[in-house]
Amino acid sequence: MRLAEKLRTLRMARCQDGEGFVLLAQNPNLKYDLVKLDLQLIEADRVTDEQFNSDPNCIDGITVDRFGNPAGYRVLKHHPGGDSFGYETMQIPAENMIHIFRADRPEQHRGIPEITPALPLFAQLRRFTLAVLAAAEAAADFAGILYTDAPANGEADSVEPLDHIQLERNMLLTIPGGWKMGQLDPKQPATTYAEFKHEILNEIARCLNMPYNIAAGNSSGYNYASGRLDHQTYYKSIRVDQSFTAGAVLDRIFQAWLREYRLAKAIEIDELEIPHTWFWDGVEHVDPQKEATAQEIRLRNRTTTLAVEYAKQGKDWESELRQIAKEEALMKTLGITPAEAQIAPAQQKEESDE
Repeated sequence: MRLAEKLRTLRMARCQDGEGFVLLAQNPNLKYDLVKLDLQLIEADRVTDEQFNSDPNCIDGITVDRFGNPAGYRVLKHHPGGDSFGYETMQIPAENMIHIFRADRPEQHRGIPEITPALPLFAQLRRFTLAVLAAAEAAADFAGILYTDAPANGEADSVEPLDHIQLERNMLLTIPGGWKMGQLDPKQPATTYAEFKHEILNEIARCLNMPYNIAAGNSSGYNYASGRLDHQTYYKSIRVDQSFTAGAVLDRIFQAWLREYRLAKAIEIDELEIPHTWFWDGVEHVDPQKEATAQEIRLRNRTTTLAVEYAKQGKDWESELRQIAKEEALMKTLGITPAEAQIAPAQQKEESDE
């Protein structure tokens, strides 16, 4: 199924296309899986109306019921950019299609790319970069320039305006009397070039709730406090996105998989009664020692739980506690005390310094 890979593609589609479509289909080529459920990602361009559509309940490829809920999707059999493009469509029931997008307005049925507000900024950044590069190349085309301080009709030798002089490597050069040679100062890139790119990238990243140092891949202008502050808002947006993905995508996939598993095993399973939790990769703290100290204080004050703290690291607290119990039982069997199993403080300090 390659769930993680397809979730990543789906997230990128939300950014560049504004929406993502996932078809829950049967894949008989899944040889080693009892459940043949697979995820087929659908290009957003394929979900559209037929060439001549008079159905008032069909809005840009989505058929809605009288309450405005999706009842079906019209998907082109061939991509509109392909060689065999045609307006022949197939009807997909809503229960077999997962459609995710961010609805910013009531009765909005299709998504808008998250990067849309930044599209003019990309054009400005490209134009400015090309202008600076063209100016630098134009200045580099001149190896040097002849100039004179003599007045017009003075004592300087006659030189044809805009004449070219061929220069050779490791050779001495003579110039007409009264003239001097200087190298052209390109003055490129301008002093405002870096500042301009900084501001443009910062504005571009804002529509994705992304701080500048992540968008630019450069944290040289950050101190510890500003980096932590910017990352807090960024990680909050990631948690919101993870929660949205869990409810809109993963829960739907899990329910469909349970139905297929129930049919394959011929057993009765109520998917609504199965508690489940989705674990995501945790975020590493910049200062692990300070984070561990704060975590210890929160646990001691009962302002948090092991389940919450392990979930921040993307781990299942029950699995971790069972692993701890297994390790302690093995140490007891081998006659190793917990103190002997711990890393010495001096070694911890050396690893921290490294």
